[in-house]
Amino acid sequence: MGCGRESSNVKESSSHNHHNNKKCVCDVVRAILDIQNQGVNDDCDCPTNCFLEPLGGLVSPTRSNNVDTRVFMLLTKDGTPFKAFFRESGSPDCSCFSVFFRVEDVFDSCCATLRVLEPLTHDNNDVQLIADHGQDLDLRNLCKVRKFAATNSCITVDLNCFCGVQCIKDVFLGVCTD
Repeated sequence: MGCGRESSNVKESSSHNHHNNKKCVCDVVRAILDIQNQGVNDDCDCPTNCFLEPLGGLVSPTRSNNVDTRVFMLLTKDGTPFKAFFRESGSPDCSCFSVFFRVEDVFDSCCATLRVLEPLTHDNNDVQLIADHGQDLDLRNLCKVRKFAATNSCITVDLNCFCGVQCIKDVFLGVCTD
């Protein structure tokens, strides 16, 4: 049983339902990994549903086979996007933050290795998501993001620590996969 799916057994205990709800983000991220690793054709009504298959199904207006990544954000318990540090390639002194990720692996109970994606404008300029003075996200700048670049920065997270996952876009990043 996963996020947003109906139970076949309506008489499940509330403690069992609570346990299933804790795995919601984990189930979605596992599904994204499966979709990235294999293409299965299935139609869906919501154009940004994280379970939408095949990979490329989030590309608008038509599906594209030239994608290798489903970009997503994780939401913390207070509803804010989770951010992670990355270093820009070619500039070892510059450090940045992003809220966009590509799943690389899901393992153990609900741990995942995520690649941090660099947010870019439509003309490939960096989008600074952190306010000038501090570590708070400048949510207005999220609207400027149109493209993504793979970084060499990865983070390992416990997916049970998040309350939501929002799929953004299917893109081609040229990331090596097994």
